[in-house]
Amino acid sequence: MCDQAGRPIILKLSAGQVSDHKGAAMVLEELSAASHLIADRGYDSAWFRQALTDKGIEPCIPSSRRRKAPFPYDKDIYRQRHRIENLFAKLKDWRRVATRYDRCAHTFFSAICIAATTIFWINES
Repeated sequence: MCDQAGRPIILKLSAGQVSDHKGAAMVLEELSAASHLIADRGYDSAWFRQALTDKGIEPCIPSSRRRKAPFPYDKDIYRQRHRIENLFAKLKDWRRVATRYDRCAHTFFSAICIAATTIFWINES
């Protein structure tokens, strides 16, 4: 999860085979107040949309292609999703993060946290 400037605010590590909307349940309780949450089609699920609405956050998530009645979303706001992709691209500039040399999840997650701290909070370029 990142803020409007593209800096990480919530980092969670899930198993590689976990779907996006199931991984979203991990951060749901930690979400801070926001007007919108921008996510890609992988996060399209009725329960996630309802949970966001219950928290007062408007979901900006395009419907999956298999949905018969698609949900509307603001395409202008959705264009800002590139900030999330840029966050991952900057993290993957660190070779250790991009190739996952670490066997243990806690060691790999520590490398991600160090990279995120250095890139986004210390250098702030």
